[in-house]
Amino acid sequence: MPQLLDWCAARGIQPILEKETAGLCPQATGPVVGRSELPAQSDLLLVLGGDGTLLSMARLVGDLAVPILGVNLGGLGFLTALTVEELFPALEAYLRDELVIEDRMLLEARVFRQGERLGEYAALNDVVITKSAMSRIIRLEVAVDGDFATGYRADGLILSTPTGSTAYCLSAGGPIVFPTMDAVVLTPICSHTLTNRPIVLPATQRISITLLTDQDVMLTLDGQVGFALKANDIVEVRRATARTRLLRVPQKHFFSVLRTKLKWGER
Repeated sequence: MPQLLDWCAARGIQPILEKETAGLCPQATGPVVGRSELPAQSDLLLVLGGDGTLLSMARLVGDLAVPILGVNLGGLGFLTALTVEELFPALEAYLRDELVIEDRMLLEARVFRQGERLGEYAALNDVVITKSAMSRIIRLEVAVDGDFATGYRADGLILSTPTGSTAYCLSAGGPIVFPTMDAVVLTPICSHTLTNRPIVLPATQRISITLLTDQDVMLTLDGQVGFALKANDIVEVRRATARTRLLRVPQKHFFSVLRTKLKWGER
């Protein structure tokens, strides 16, 4: 962090620090704001952390279209693909307008109970409906653009963006989808019907999931925001109007990250 502040000062760039981050760097002298205030005051969001940190910031950006550059200080680092050593060359490339901007779709999830809308949430990776640890399997009914599609008897259901296809969706047996596509992947979690395979739908379609089971069931967004569901609740999922703009260096294309992070194609 001190080196980053020195780098900004040498180039006449005024960094704005998030409060918690500023607390880790006593020598910081610039403006300090809350996390939710950062996007509206920034030209670039530099996320130092793991994929979870980037996901939380992407939801906060909303429709402000502020680009995000992620630097991995965590574990896997699929979205935050840059290493610390690559940070300053990447920032120099940003100033030269040489970074690639990738627009990623977000999902919007609305919860309805007896016709009343209880909440509206955004997700960059996935919207997940899942049973609690002690619950039995749950029953879900899915409609697409108002037409009945299928029913699930399973431990849950993952609705994933292409960005999230390499996250929970992949571990549940879903496909890898190129991240800049506009699509939604439906992947059941431990389905009790073997014919219920993952399916990829156009992002233009509206997906409605009705919970038919009266037991402990949670709706989670990117694994970070949760909402308790009740029997007959309806979760309506569609492509959000807002999009997330992720920056990457040209060398870090999707397939190189797949090979590096997931060991894709290795024997």
